Amino acid sequence: MESKQSDGEDVSSATAVLVGALAPGVNGPTWNTLRIAFLMLGVCLAAMLGLAFSSSDLSLIFHVTLMVFITGTLFLLLTNFLAQTGLVSVEHQMQEIGLAPKDNGDKSEKSD
Repeated sequence: MESKQSDGEDVSSATAVLVGALAPGVNGPTWNTLRIAFLMLGVCLAAMLGLAFSSSDLSLIFHVTLMVFITGTLFLLLTNFLAQTGLVSVEHQMQEIGLAPKDNGDKSEKSD
């Protein structure tokens, strides 16, 4: 049982995000990366909205508000989608695309 836990710990976050981009499903590290990206985007859009209000340009305020609305809607849709489908483990994704290491114990059982 400890060997299975150590296999999951061997995969770095960068590798997990890369595997998450290539394999079907969304794993935990990929979702965390997406949340951080949306957080940074929200901070940038909030700064842009503050600058738009300070310039008193209505068309600029409208466009930045529209971008904030689109970003919020996309984040809510992604969150809802993941709540319905759930997250996939990194190990399962690695097996899906054939990157999982082969178990030697399975070969010895088959040869008996």
